[in-house]
Amino acid sequence: MNAHHQPDTAILLREDAEGIATLTLNRPQARNPLSEAMLAALSEAFTAIAADRSVRAVILAAAGPVFSAGHDLKEMTAHRADADRGRAYFEDILGRCSAMMQQITALPQPVIAAVEGTATAAGCQLVASCDLAVTGSDARFCTPGVHIGLFCSTPMVALSRNLSAKHAMEMLLLGEMVPADEALRMGLVNRAVPAGGALAEARRLAATIAAKSSATVKIGKRAFYEQREMGLKAAYDHASAVMVENMLARDAEEGIGAFMEKRAPIWES
Repeated sequence: MNAHHQPDTAILLREDAEGIATLTLNRPQARNPLSEAMLAALSEAFTAIAADRSVRAVILAAAGPVFSAGHDLKEMTAHRADADRGRAYFEDILGRCSAMMQQITALPQPVIAAVEGTATAAGCQLVASCDLAVTGSDARFCTPGVHIGLFCSTPMVALSRNLSAKHAMEMLLLGEMVPADEALRMGLVNRAVPAGGALAEARRLAATIAAKSSATVKIGKRAFYEQREMGLKAAYDHASAVMVENMLARDAEEGIGAFMEKRAPIWES
């Protein structure tokens, strides 16, 4: 296991084991906000992981009873005293947050959120931005901005791409806490497990993914997000072109051959 030599006080911890990189938000006393420092740490970690061929899957977890409370409102409110009432700062911090969320989508490796406690506002957006999500039964999710006059418009982007329109609007308009079982029914998470078991289940899923051809997983993840933004015909044309190239790849030849020969495949990557 490689802990990347961070002190336990680091704002974001990383541990690598068996092809899985686990990132842990580590400001539990502040409810793991997506502050300037946390956004920078996450962005830096995703940049490093994207170039790390030894990493085949990523888990995003959090220390303490709160997964993430979203943006650091104290940090943001302090800039209302700026000459422009904070406009430039708000544009910058929201732009940085959006860019980090898009890094998750663009990352070659699948990212699995392991959620215990509450994930609210941009913290809920972070969960929705991950490719998969596992939640403990005591976890809750919320986009509460409507209660304080600040509609959760950026979390809306990720929610509306994961949930049905009416479920997403329900969360955004009511701002109510959604329990784990309801989040599962809505499609915000993939698994709901007993409280305290989210990380173990996320590791099980990550290990299953890590055993696959990483080149094939990378191709599939990228194509999934690309085709989702297209019309039906364009999506089929694009997916067909991707599949042709995939069929010609070495790992596809090996995997199909192994299946026909009733043996375990030996992946190139």
